[in-house]
Amino acid sequence: MLRYGRSMFDSAQNTVTAEALEAVLRHDLAQGEAMAGTVVPILRHLLTSEDRSVFSDEIIARVRGMVADTARQLLDGLAQADGETERPEPDAEKLAALSAALAGNSAFLCHVHALALEWRLTERLQDRLAFDPVLSPMLQTHIASANPEIAATAMKLLAAQVRFCQSQRRMMLPLGELPGDLLHTALITLRSVAGDEGAAAVAAAEGVFRRRYDETGSRIGLIARIVTGMGSGGAAALHLRDAGVALFLTALAIGSGQDRDVAILSTNESQLARLALALRAAGLRPEGVRDQFVALHPDVELPDGFERIGPDRAAALLAAAGGRG
Repeated sequence: MLRYGRSMFDSAQNTVTAEALEAVLRHDLAQGEAMAGTVVPILRHLLTSEDRSVFSDEIIARVRGMVADTARQLLDGLAQADGETERPEPDAEKLAALSAALAGNSAFLCHVHALALEWRLTERLQDRLAFDPVLSPMLQTHIASANPEIAATAMKLLAAQVRFCQSQRRMMLPLGELPGDLLHTALITLRSVAGDEGAAAVAAAEGVFRRRYDETGSRIGLIARIVTGMGSGGAAALHLRDAGVALFLTALAIGSGQDRDVAILSTNESQLARLALALRAAGLRPEGVRDQFVALHPDVELPDGFERIGPDRAAALLAAAGGRG
């Protein structure tokens, strides 16, 4: 098996000091941050490129599809607000312009990219470890809860997770599944693309979209309600095999004080230091961190001496590194 950080430790003494280990982790965090900083400009370039061969990559194709689907929903709403009784295919130029404007927003693009990464992870763990992409053991336990409120929320999440899987397979992103700030971003983007001539229709469409929106009832909102509702027991959701991908990612984000999109990115092969520190900062014991690495990165071992990094120190290292914006 590969040992994470082995090449850096080979030149050191047999006994790895805490200072040396932290230096390695800070170095790897910095490298991960540098990589993360290139995500948005690279995605933006690929999404706007005329060379269709660059879309052969599954992640890029999925991001492009979700951006276009968001733009299509916005234009459909605009057409209805403008008096259209049917839903004709949106004007290609308007669709392209709105898609490009949405892709030009870093926060929006980061979120769509994170969803594509979450789906890829979900599929990989389903194939490799037979994870159910919809019903994890933890969600099943919540559905069977004697508390009717917990059971009802879990059933809603089950349905939302089914819709997420269907949407990802179709490379779609329902507007109601966007975080509130990104729905606002999408509506502002629609306003800027429509211009003054379409201001009245845009205002009417915005009103409809906002009235229909319920962030707490979205998939991410429901996951957060379940994890936070577990109180101190929410740490159990850090065990991937029991929690499943969706609950695990939210628990990791909440426990480590990071944005969920950043937590998703940390599961990537280039972000091993961030993942290890996030799990530790969330309160998982070193042996628990190793268990999650076995599931996520079976060919990687944590560096010798990792158990010396306590939760507070791990959180401090993460805070000093920051996160992608």
